[in-house]
Amino acid sequence: MDKKRVFSGTRATGKLHLGNYLGAVKGYLALANDPAYETIFMVMDLHAVTTPYDKEKLADNTRNVIMDYLACGIDPAKSIITAQSLVPEHAYLADLLSTEISVARMQHLPTFKEKVAQHPNNVTMALLNYPVLMAADILLYKASLVPVGIDQEPHLEVAREIARKMNEKYGTDFPEPKRFATKGEYVPSLTGEGKMSKSVEGSYINLTDSLDEIKKKLSGAPTDSGKGDKVPKKGGVANLLQFVGLFEGEEKRKKYEKDYLGGGIRYGELKAELAEAIYKELEPIQKQRKVYENDPLLVDRIIKEGAKKAEKIASATLQEVKDKMGFI
Repeated sequence: MDKKRVFSGTRATGKLHLGNYLGAVKGYLALANDPAYETIFMVMDLHAVTTPYDKEKLADNTRNVIMDYLACGIDPAKSIITAQSLVPEHAYLADLLSTEISVARMQHLPTFKEKVAQHPNNVTMALLNYPVLMAADILLYKASLVPVGIDQEPHLEVAREIARKMNEKYGTDFPEPKRFATKGEYVPSLTGEGKMSKSVEGSYINLTDSLDEIKKKLSGAPTDSGKGDKVPKKGGVANLLQFVGLFEGEEKRKKYEKDYLGGGIRYGELKAELAEAIYKELEPIQKQRKVYENDPLLVDRIIKEGAKKAEKIASATLQEVKDKMGFI
């Protein structure tokens, strides 16, 4: 391959939020517009069913992520955009790859332990095999780069381990995928703790939120008196200042830091200006999204065409693996 192949995906959890946009989609756009890369972006609906989900919303959640991809500017003429379940080779290869990793290895992953704690009554084989399916997602396209957050590094290590074992045992040529860090890979929660997440109410701003909704959400972000001897490095104030830097620029952020050490910050003004700046960036995305919302047939066509392109690559890889492993 002359180009480096990049694969990344987003779980089918519905509309994207600022964390997805800054931490993933902006990085996707940079890669998709770089002729050095061949890019594949999927909605991971098979991964979505590894934990409790609403079957009535799964298809809509999948389409919502894809519409957000398209609205943000990912071009289906430059990138493959589709849903994971439409390419059955993902599940097939995952089954073959599972022969090269132990149950104990999967059980010791910190991400598995976290999910067990979150869903103690839903500890399924699908949940245990999540990293193997993720490895199949990546290796199926022989992707060398995967733009994901640092929290996915344990899963990438599983993918590298499986790739090494398959290459040594069967003579396959899987690359060992590396994490591609994006500029805003860690986007903080509005609550002041952890990262922005759909699973934590009040922690996120959706890409589809109106100016009033953004103002309301920012108004709930925790603050302090507005002044002190040291600018906070973590918590609500630190997170607000980080958003100021991301949406209003570092000079504005430095001004607020100076105010904090001097006469104080008026958080009402900061939040109002920040809301305007966030909405200014989201408004063109929202307008473009309306185009796709009003043309569901176009969205479905893009998804199906993307699946055909993906399956062409995936079927060749799967056949190669089956041949190497000795199947008829």
